[in-house]
Amino acid sequence: MLLQVSNITKSYGVDVVLSNISMQVLERERIGLVGVNGAGKSTLLKIIAGELTADSGDIHKAKETKIGYLAQNSGLNSDRTIVAEMRAVFAHLLDAEQELRDLEVKIADPALHDDEKRYADTLERYAKRSDWFREQGGFEINTRINSVLHGMGFGQFPPDTRISTLSGGQKTRLALARILLQAPDLLMLDEPTNYLDIETLTWLESYLRGYSGAIVVVSHDRYFLDALAQTIIEIERHVSKRYTGNYSRYMELKAADYESNMKQYEKQQDEISRLEQFIQKNIVRASTTKRAQSRRKALDKMDRLDKPMGDLKKAYFSFEIERMTGKDVLDVSGLSVTFPGQSKPLFNNVSFQLSRSETVALIGPNGIGKSTLLKVLVGQNEPTSGFLRWGTNVKIGYYDQEHTRLNGNNTVLEEVWSAYSHMEEARIRTVLGNFLFSGEDVLKRVSSLSGGEKARVSLAKLMLAQANVLILDEPTNHLDLFSKEVLEAALMDYEGTLLFISHDRYFLNKMAERIVELKPSGTDHFLGNYDDMIEKKSEIEEARLEALAKQSTNSSKSAAIDNAPATSYEADKQAKREERSRQRKVEQLEQDIANGERQIAELEEKLADPAIFNDYVRIQEIQAEIEKHKTALANAYEEWEKYM
Repeated sequence: MLLQVSNITKSYGVDVVLSNISMQVLERERIGLVGVNGAGKSTLLKIIAGELTADSGDIHKAKETKIGYLAQNSGLNSDRTIVAEMRAVFAHLLDAEQELRDLEVKIADPALHDDEKRYADTLERYAKRSDWFREQGGFEINTRINSVLHGMGFGQFPPDTRISTLSGGQKTRLALARILLQAPDLLMLDEPTNYLDIETLTWLESYLRGYSGAIVVVSHDRYFLDALAQTIIEIERHVSKRYTGNYSRYMELKAADYESNMKQYEKQQDEISRLEQFIQKNIVRASTTKRAQSRRKALDKMDRLDKPMGDLKKAYFSFEIERMTGKDVLDVSGLSVTFPGQSKPLFNNVSFQLSRSETVALIGPNGIGKSTLLKVLVGQNEPTSGFLRWGTNVKIGYYDQEHTRLNGNNTVLEEVWSAYSHMEEARIRTVLGNFLFSGEDVLKRVSSLSGGEKARVSLAKLMLAQANVLILDEPTNHLDLFSKEVLEAALMDYEGTLLFISHDRYFLNKMAERIVELKPSGTDHFLGNYDDMIEKKSEIEEARLEALAKQSTNSSKSAAIDNAPATSYEADKQAKREERSRQRKVEQLEQDIANGERQIAELEEKLADPAIFNDYVRIQEIQAEIEKHKTALANAYEEWEKYM
C-alpha cells in the first residue's frame, strides 16, 4: 500500500467540504475520483499533496513514496526552452553524467596512474556511478523526452521554443508532460484531459495504462475513465464510497446499490407499519396487551434504516424551437480562412452540408481551426474564399466555449434577463433554478463564477433562445459528469439541427450521427459516431496496406481499388510512397539511436575494465570513440525530430 487516508475532514467556515473521508492507494492501482463540481475532489488531492491542511484525520504513506500532483489548469511558467525544461527533470542524472565525464578525464590522466590507490578508487567510483546511471535510465533520457513531447503534441515545435511564448493550453499540456517524465510513485492528476485533442487523449490513455506507478485522477471524461480506471471513488454529500471497476461499472453498481437499499428500506417500513398497527389495535385489550407490549419493545430495538438518498439535485433543461427550418439547413463549399499576415491558410477547401434535424460533430486536432470555422458560420469571422449559404427559417443559437459573450459585470440574473428583457423576472428565476442557480446564487457576479457555473449560464441563455439550429463549441467543457448527462438528454430530445465541436469521445459516441473531420486541406466525412469512425479508419488503413501489397504483383487490381481520377490516383500513390519512405527513415533512425546508445554504454563499460587500467593510450582511444558516437547520436536525434 502506497497511501492510506483516514477520516479526513475539511470545512470552510460553516460549509463542510469533506467529512471523514478514507481511502487507500495500492501499488500500480488506477483510481478515478468522481463527484459533482464542488464535491471536494480537488480539495482532497491538495490535502494529500500537502498544499492544504485537513481539519482532522491522518495521511500515511510508504517511506520512499514520491507523490506528484498536477492541479487543474496549472500551466508551466518558465523562461527556459521546452527541451531545457524537460531535461531539468533529470538534473540528478545529468549531474551524474557530468561526473562520469570528469572521472573519464581523470582516468585518462597519466599522472593519476602513479598513485595506484587513487587510480583504483577512481576506477571503482566510475564503475559504481556508471552502473547506477544505467539502472536509473540515464541512457534513455533523450528518448523519453522526445517520446513524451511527441505524444503531448510538441513533436513539431522547434527545440529552442521558449515556454513563455506558448498559449495557456500549451503550457498546461507541457506541465502534464513534465510530471509524466518525473514518474512519481503516485501520480495525482486533476482534470488532465482539459486542452487535449482526441489524438493526444488516446496517446495519454495508452501511456498511463503502462505507467509503472499508481494513479489517482479526477476527470469528467467518461471515455477516459472507462479506459483507465480500475477503481472509482465517489465523493457525494461530503463522504466517499469505493467501487471496483471502471466508470461504466461504477454506474451499474451504484444503481444496483440504490435499488437494493430501497427494497430493504421499503421492506422495513412495511414491517414497522404492520407492528404499529398491531400495537394500536391490541394495546388496550387485556388479552393482547402483553403481545402488543412485546411488539413495541421489538419496534424500539429495531435498527431503523435511513431512506436511500437519490441523485443529488441536477440541472434540468430542454431545448425547444419556435418553428422548423427548411429541409436544407446549411451548404458550405470551398471555404478557407487565412489570418492577416499569414501566407498559409488555417484550413482550405472545407465543404459540407447540414440537413434538418441532423446531429453532426466537427472534430480535428487542436489548432486546426474548428472554433474559427464555427465563428465563420455564425458571422463573427469572414472567410478568405469559398461560400456558405443558410437555408430558410434558420434561427441560430451559438455556444462559445470561452463564454466571451457573457458580461462579467452583470449578476447571473441580469445576464440572462438583459438578453430576454420581455420576460417576467419570475420566469427568468425559474429557468435559472433549473440550472441550479437559486436564492442568492442569482445575485453572483458572472466574473466570480467557476467554469462550470459560466457554462450553465450560457446554456440557460441558449435554452431561452428557442433556436432551431444549435452551433456548440465544446459544450461539455467544465461540466461535471451529472450535468453532462442532463445536457445529453436535452440534446437527444432536441428537434432542431445540431452542429458541435467536442473532444469528449463518450459524448461523441452518444450524440453524433455523422462526423466531419477538419484537416488543413479540407474535410473527411464519416457516417455514425466516434467508434464507427475509428472502425472505418481502421478498415481504410487495412485496405490501403492490402492495396500496396497487391500493387507490387498486380498493378491493375490495385488501380481498381481507388475510384479517384487518374491524376488524383497518381498523386495519392506518390504521397503513399513518400509516407512509406518517411516511416522507413524514422524506423532506421530509431534503430541507429538505439545502437548508438548501446555502443556508448559498452564503451563506457570498457573504461572500467581492469585489463586497461594502466593503458591510458587505449583509454584515450575509447574516449575518442565515445565522442564520435555521441556526435553521431546527436545528429540522428536532430534528423529524427525533423521527420517526426
